[in-house]
Amino acid sequence: MTDIKGEFERMKYEQFILLKDFETNTYLLWDEDSLEAMLIDPAAPGEEVADTIEEKKLKLKYIVNTHGHGDHIGGNSYFKNKFKLAKLCIHKQDEEMLHRANLNLSLYYDKTTVSPPADILLLDESKLYLGKNEVRAIHTPGHTKGGISLLTGKILFSGDTLFADNIGRTDLPGGSFAELVESIRMKLFILPNDILVLPGHGEPTNIGEEKKYNPFVGEE
Repeated sequence: MTDIKGEFERMKYEQFILLKDFETNTYLLWDEDSLEAMLIDPAAPGEEVADTIEEKKLKLKYIVNTHGHGDHIGGNSYFKNKFKLAKLCIHKQDEEMLHRANLNLSLYYDKTTVSPPADILLLDESKLYLGKNEVRAIHTPGHTKGGISLLTGKILFSGDTLFADNIGRTDLPGGSFAELVESIRMKLFILPNDILVLPGHGEPTNIGEEKKYNPFVGEE
């Protein structure tokens, strides 16, 4: 089901929940002029998303995983097969999680998720483009070694790094509480307060609210 729609300048997005058990947010982002699109964290196969792409005549250019856990990569194969020109992107340090179910943790919840290999390995400050719009990868390790957030204009897709009043888990393999706190404070909290934060789970928030009130990393 589509829960959120938004528009910032010429960029639009829609949010979908494809994996009910984990309530993972999957986002479709596109440039209204070029109709080039990016799918962020396809948690599972989703006909509704595919239909939206086709109905809007979008050109799916990228599939981007903010990190390599199974509940964020479960739809990679489906969307890669359906939209063959789309490039699959993930940070270099999470690449191995795509094809190893023990590392992406899907092995431990009665599912074996194996993704196609990445076409593009992202690094900190890697840039992707939808039309003339830049989407910048910010390496935000702490939930996983290769966790990233994606910034475009006034929108930040924070993956499992930063949530409304919460932060990502750090008790899983590759996690580090100290590293996650540093990622948020040094890389995300330097952004303007009015940046809209669209997280990997839960409701949207903004940088200003989290700086003030987040009990794990906020100022108060």
